[in-house]
Amino acid sequence: MKINQLPFGTTDWAKITPTEHKGESGVAYWRTCQFGEIRVRMVEYSAGYVADHWCSKGHILLCLEGELHTELKDGRTFILRPGMSYQVADNAEPHRSSTQQGAKLFVID
Repeated sequence: MKINQLPFGTTDWAKITPTEHKGESGVAYWRTCQFGEIRVRMVEYSAGYVADHWCSKGHILLCLEGELHTELKDGRTFILRPGMSYQVADNAEPHRSSTQQGAKLFVID
């Protein structure tokens, strides 16, 4: 990733209106900022959230709260707890997320 023409700035995530994204079950709330080609999000998954699709978008994701289960299409699974992150390239390994207790994430893609 190359970051160009982005002046210094701060983001007060509490002031960004969340958008609702329903999963197969549960719901995700995204607070999103776009900086050129870089999308930055604070994402909160409700308890019982299960994604309704396989995602092929690349991300850098940091778990801030809760516990996130990530399944890769090849069958591997990973659990992220607060302070853990993952990174994946665009079109590299389709993945989907779920959480039993809920999770709060910081995502750059």
